Amino acid sequence: MPGSTDWMDESYRESYEEELRGIRRRLASDPSCSAEDLQGTLKNLYIMEGSDWQGRGEVQNTSLAAIIAAYETVIGELQNDGKTVTP
Repeated sequence: MPGSTDWMDESYRESYEEELRGIRRRLASDPSCSAEDLQGTLKNLYIMEGSDWQGRGEVQNTSLAAIIAAYETVIGELQNDGKTVTP
């Protein structure tokens, strides 16, 4: 079907799940990794998202949105666990 966005949804889901696994693996294997470290990475991802002057295209924008969502998810989980993240 022309114009279908199923590929975009699948790409987003795959990128999100892969990044989520990676972040959680990092937290489990690196005791020095803190919520603040993740917040710093997220801040840079937001900057990267807003700096699209060359035009990344739909595939890269979808992947970046999924990566940002994964960081937001894990940071939210850490906040709910009482590991405060400063804004």
